[in-house]
Amino acid sequence: MLQSLLIGLSAGSRSMTPLAAVSDAARHGHLAADNPPARWLAHPWVAAGSKALAAGELWGDKLPSAPDRIVPLGIAARLVTGGLAGAALAPRRRVVLGAVVGASAAVAAAYVTFGARMKAMRRFGQTSTGLVEDALTVGAAQLVTRALPRR
Repeated sequence: MLQSLLIGLSAGSRSMTPLAAVSDAARHGHLAADNPPARWLAHPWVAAGSKALAAGELWGDKLPSAPDRIVPLGIAARLVTGGLAGAALAPRRRVVLGAVVGASAAVAAAYVTFGARMKAMRRFGQTSTGLVEDALTVGAAQLVTRALPRR
């Protein structure tokens, strides 16, 4: 469940990046094949689509028109992606618990990271703080998924 928690925390700052990382891990055989969410995320179209959406989110976050992550749609996205990624990383018998842990961590982290980002933006600006946050999120998601053994 620790991996579900950690991937959910990273979904708090970028909703699609952790999902893309988990999808990539599933695609390369690092997740259990008997886990339905992992099997779905391993599909080539899902893996490619999640990567494209993650790239778009990373780019769009730096735009002045980017909505706050704590608006209802942003929270909903984090609930879904954090839950799906958390479920895919959980053992088959604990998929629902993995989803709850991932989704809960994503929502909690959204509020924490939003506060930190707003404070940092006042001092360093939107683009530089966004780039640092991108690096932290991508790095965290990669750490969680790269630690998985090939199955």
